[in-house]
Amino acid sequence: MNFFRRSFTAQVLSILLILMVVLLVGLTLAEKQFAVTHVSVRYVLYGAMGLCVVLMFIFWFRVSRPLKEIIVQMEALITGREYKKFFTDRVDEIGVVAHFFNEVTRNLHKFTGKIQEGDRMATELDVASRIQRDILPKEAPKVPGILISAKTRPAAEVGGDSFDFLTTGETTYLYIGDATGHGVPAGIVMTIVNTLVYVYAEVSASLLELMVSVNRHLKKRIKKTLFMSMVMLKWDHAKRIMSFVGAGHEYILIHHAKTGQCEAIASGGIALGMVEDNSKILKEIVLPFEQGDMIILYTDGIVECRNMAGELYGLDQLKIVVAKYCSQYSPEVSIQKIASELGTYMNGHQQDDDMTLMIIQNTGDQKIEPSALSLKTDWTEA
Repeated sequence: MNFFRRSFTAQVLSILLILMVVLLVGLTLAEKQFAVTHVSVRYVLYGAMGLCVVLMFIFWFRVSRPLKEIIVQMEALITGREYKKFFTDRVDEIGVVAHFFNEVTRNLHKFTGKIQEGDRMATELDVASRIQRDILPKEAPKVPGILISAKTRPAAEVGGDSFDFLTTGETTYLYIGDATGHGVPAGIVMTIVNTLVYVYAEVSASLLELMVSVNRHLKKRIKKTLFMSMVMLKWDHAKRIMSFVGAGHEYILIHHAKTGQCEAIASGGIALGMVEDNSKILKEIVLPFEQGDMIILYTDGIVECRNMAGELYGLDQLKIVVAKYCSQYSPEVSIQKIASELGTYMNGHQQDDDMTLMIIQNTGDQKIEPSALSLKTDWTEA
C-alpha cells in the first residue's frame, strides 16, 4: 500500500486500471440489460477518448501544474530573484521534489548566513589588525648611547606579540612581550598591557615598580588562562647602564663585541597576569653591556618555528646565527640576516606563531646616525 500511496506512477496505473474496469463493466451491462450484441466501434473510440481526457486532466492537475510551479521557483532561485517555498503533504515523486527544493533553500539560507557572518568577522579582524598595527611602533626611536632595530611579523591577522619604546626624562624603557597564543584574545591582552605600560611608565619610581603595577591591574582584567610573558629593559642615558626585569619570557641574548661570543641570560620571573602580586618574584638586574655589545630580544615564535620536517629551530641555532652576523654587521643588517636565515629554515612551512626580534647595540660615545630602514619595524629579509 505504501508503494501505491507514495508513487505517482502507481497512482496513474491504478486509476487507468479502474477506468478500464469501469469501461468493461459498462459494456457488459449494455450487452445484458439492453440486449446489445454488437458494440459499435465508434462507442469504443468515444470511451477510449474519454479515458484519455480523464488521464490528461489527472496528469495536468497532479503533475504538470505543480511541477511547473516548482520549476518557476527554481528559476527564481537560480537567477537571484525572490522565491517561495512549498507547503505540501504529498509523499509521491512531486512531493519529494518539493521537499528537496525546500531543503536546498533552507541549507542555502544557512550557508549564506555563514558567508555573511564570515565576511563580518573578516571585516572586524581587519579592523582589529589595523588597530594593532597602529598601536605597535612604526619606527624605533633615536636614543643617546644605543642603536635600536626591531621587526615583527604576526602569524594571524591579529597577533599577541608586543614591543615598544618609551622615553621619560633621562630613561628609556624597551620591552618585548608575548601574550598566550595568537589571534584576537592574545591581541586584546597585548593591547591592555601596552596601555598599562604607557600609564605607569610616567609615574613609577623604578622599573620593578612599573612591572608590578602593570601585573596587578592586568590580573584584574583578564581570564585565568590568559597571561603575557615579558622582558623590559631600562637604559639610563646619563649612567649608560642597562638593567632589566624579566616576567617569564625567553632568554636575553648578549653578543659580546670583545669575544664574539653570544651569551644567554635567563629572564626569570613569572608571566604577567598569572598571580595577583609578583613583587617578591620579579627582580631588577643590571646587564653586562659594554660598547659594541648587542642585546637580542625575541619571542618564542622564532625559536619554535619549524622546517618542513617538523624540526624546531631552537635556541642553540639562534645563538649561532646571532654570533655569526652580529660580529660583522650593524643591528639593522644583522636583524635582516637573521630573518633571512629563519625564512630559509622554514622553507615554506607555515608560520605557527608570531615572530618578533629586537637588537640593541651599545654605541658608546660614537655618533652613529641610524638609517631610515633601520628604524622601520616591518619584517624584512636580507
